[in-house]
Amino acid sequence: MVITNKRKSFDYIKRYWILYLMLLLPMAFFIIFRYIPMGYIQIAFKNYSIVKSPWEMEWAANHGFEYFIKAFSNRDFLYALRNTIGLNFLDLLLGFPAPIILAIILNELAFKHFKKFTQTVVYMPHFLSWVIISGMALQLFAPTTGLVNIMINKMGFASIPFLNESAYWVVTYIFLGIWQSCGWNTIIYLAAIAGINPELYEASAVDGASRLRKIWHITLPGLRPTIIILLILSLGHILGSEFDRPYALSNKLVSDVSNVISIFVYNNGIRGLQFSLSTAVGLFQSVVCVIFLFGANALAKKSGERGIW
Repeated sequence: MVITNKRKSFDYIKRYWILYLMLLLPMAFFIIFRYIPMGYIQIAFKNYSIVKSPWEMEWAANHGFEYFIKAFSNRDFLYALRNTIGLNFLDLLLGFPAPIILAIILNELAFKHFKKFTQTVVYMPHFLSWVIISGMALQLFAPTTGLVNIMINKMGFASIPFLNESAYWVVTYIFLGIWQSCGWNTIIYLAAIAGINPELYEASAVDGASRLRKIWHITLPGLRPTIIILLILSLGHILGSEFDRPYALSNKLVSDVSNVISIFVYNNGIRGLQFSLSTAVGLFQSVVCVIFLFGANALAKKSGERGIW
C-alpha cells in the first residue's frame, strides 16, 4: 500500500512538475520582497541608525516600546487615528453598497449596447490618478471659480465651500471616492450575477414574480457569498489609509479632518526623519487591520458563510 502511494505521488509529480517549477518565481518574489523585508519591523522597537542594520541597532527605552508610547502621546497621531477610522467607516457605510446597487441596475437593463456603454463609462474613473481627480475637483468645486458654484450662484444661491469647510470636505471626499471606485468594483458583482442559474429567473417568471421580487429572492442571495468576502476584506482595511487620495484633496483649511495616518507617517517619517516612530505607527496600523480581518472572518463563519479561509 505504501509503495502504491509513493508510486502515485511520483507519477503525479512527473506529470505536473512544470506547474511546480512555474511556482518558483512567484514564491521567490514573495520571499524576497515580502518576507525578508519583515526584518525591518524591528526599527519600531529600536533607535534607528542609518549606518547599522536592524539587527545591530540598540533597543529603544521602555523595553522597546518607547516610540509606541510617543505615538499615543502625540496629539497629531490621535487626530490622524480618529480621521482614518471616521473616513474609512463612511467609505464602508456609503461606498460598499454602491457597486452592488449599480451591478443590479446594470444587470436589469434591457438594451445590451447601452449596458456595455454605461459599464465602460462608470469604470473609466478607476484609471485616473488622484492628482488628476483633485485637479478636476478644484475646477468643479472651487468656491468662486468652480463650475458647480457658478451654476449655484446663477440660480440665486450662495456658494458652497465644498473644499474649504470640514463637513463639506468630508462629503466631497466620500463622493469622489465612490465615483472613482464604484464602477470598477461593479465588475466583480456582475461576474457573480452571471454565475446565477438563469433557470431560477425563468421559474420565478412562471410563478408571476415581479422584477423586484427576483432581485430580492434570487439576485441578492446569489450575491451574498461575494458580498460577505468583500465585506471581510473591507473591514480588514478599516484602519488602513491610502496616501494619494487624502493628500491630493486636502488643504490647510480642512487639515483637522484630512490628516490621516498615512499623511502622519509621511510628515514624521519621510520629512521629519523619525523612522522608528513612523515604523511603530505603521506596525500598529497593520496589527489592528489583521485583528479586524480575523474578527470579521470569524463572524462570517458563525453566520454560516465560508469566509476567506
